Amino acid sequence: MDEVVCAVRRENLLGEGPVWDARARRLYWVDIKGRRLQWLEPASGATGGVDVDRQVTAVAPRLGGPGLVAATETGVGVIDPETGAYAQRLDPEPDRPFNRANDGNVDLAGRFWFGTMDDRETGAAGALYRLDADWTCTRILDGLGISNTLVCSPDGRTLYVADSMAGQIDSLAIDPITGAAGERRPFINTRGQGRAPDGSAVDAEGYVWNAQWGGARIVRYAPDGSIDRIVPMPVDQPTSCAFGGDDLRALYVTTARKGLTGEALARQPLAGSLLSFRPGVTGLALPPFAG
Repeated sequence: MDEVVCAVRRENLLGEGPVWDARARRLYWVDIKGRRLQWLEPASGATGGVDVDRQVTAVAPRLGGPGLVAATETGVGVIDPETGAYAQRLDPEPDRPFNRANDGNVDLAGRFWFGTMDDRETGAAGALYRLDADWTCTRILDGLGISNTLVCSPDGRTLYVADSMAGQIDSLAIDPITGAAGERRPFINTRGQGRAPDGSAVDAEGYVWNAQWGGARIVRYAPDGSIDRIVPMPVDQPTSCAFGGDDLRALYVTTARKGLTGEALARQPLAGSLLSFRPGVTGLALPPFAG
C-alpha cells in the first residue's frame, strides 16, 4: 500500500461526496458548507471547481443527459459542473424545513440512493430515499440522525447505510432488480469510541472502506463486519472516500475543517484537502445514474 498523500490542497469546511466519473475521467467532490463543486482529473493533474447557490451534498454522473444528478439542501436535481447552474427536479421533504440531503451514491442498477438529516444536528429527522431512473423517489427508511455511506455490495443485494449520529452502519437487503428493501441488520458500530462512521466505498472484493469522523482513520471492513485493515489519516475528520483513476486503484478521501480552531487546526494543515492512497485493491466499478 502506498502512503497517504495530498491529491488536491484545499481548505474545505466540509469536503464530502467523492465520486468517480469514468466518462469524464474526473473525480468530483463537494464542499457542503462552502457551497462549491470541485473536480480533479488524475491523468493530467488538472483541477477546478464552481460555486453553487446552495448546499450541494452529493453528486453522480448521469446517463440520460448533460450534468450531474445532485442531492442538495432543497431537494434533488441536475447541476452543470462547468457553471454551477442547478435545476431542481423534486423535493422529497417539503414538510421538514430544517432538513437537507447528505450522502448519496449510485448502485449497480443505476439507482441513486440518498439520505437526509436535520441540518441543526439536533434529532433523528433524516430518511433514506431511492431515486429510480424515471425520477420516481421512494422513502425507504425513516428516523435517521445523520445518513451516510449508502454503497452497495458487488452482487447488488446489500446496501450499507450509516447513521453517524447513532455510530452504526447497517446492511440493508435490496432486490437488485427492483430496488425493494428487505431485512436491515447491524453491520458495525463505533459507539463509545469517539469516532463516527461517515462515508464509504466498496472494493471489488466486497470489503467496505469507511471514513471515520473524529477517528483520523479509514477502516476496511470484511463483509462479515470484522476489521481487515486500519489506515491512519493525517487529519481528524476524514469524511468519505471513493475509488478513482482509470484503473480504480486509488482511494480518494475527502476531509473537513469544520469545528477546528487553534492548535487542533494548526497540527493538521491538510484538513479540508483531498487525500489519496493506493490500497492495493481495485474499486467496485459503478454505472452512472440511469436517469
